[in-house]
Amino acid sequence: MIKFTLNGRTVETDAPATARLLDLLRDEFELIGTKEGCGEGECGACSVFVNNLLQNSCLIPIGSIAGADIQTIEGIIETEQFKILDESYSIAGGVQCGYCIPGMIMASAALLTENPHPSEAEIREGISGNLCRCTGYNMIVEAINLAAKKGDGL
Repeated sequence: MIKFTLNGRTVETDAPATARLLDLLRDEFELIGTKEGCGEGECGACSVFVNNLLQNSCLIPIGSIAGADIQTIEGIIETEQFKILDESYSIAGGVQCGYCIPGMIMASAALLTENPHPSEAEIREGISGNLCRCTGYNMIVEAINLAAKKGDGL
């Protein structure tokens, strides 16, 4: 059994240690906000926090998460930071199809936690591990900039 914390709750699984965290989250725990885009760690659609660090869950074998603290988009949805990001993405028109948005929100939260007042270049660098095929990034950058102003250091 592999035991870890998932969105603030202690859980365990008997899934094979080589199974991907992404599959475990979606299939066993039914946390479908975490998406699979590329399966190779290139697109960021599967981004989660592992011990407060942004990680691509498609690259993580669950054997390596024993004792870890995992947080998904569902886990941050009640936070003030998420509420500000959600509103900012909506105002800026940063959501088109929505497929990349959970991972993009996770990357945005990671960036704003580390750097509450990023420049445009820092925002673009902060989301560089996340691909979006719909918005062209300008509206996402605008959304993060707006969230930084609204959050004032969240």
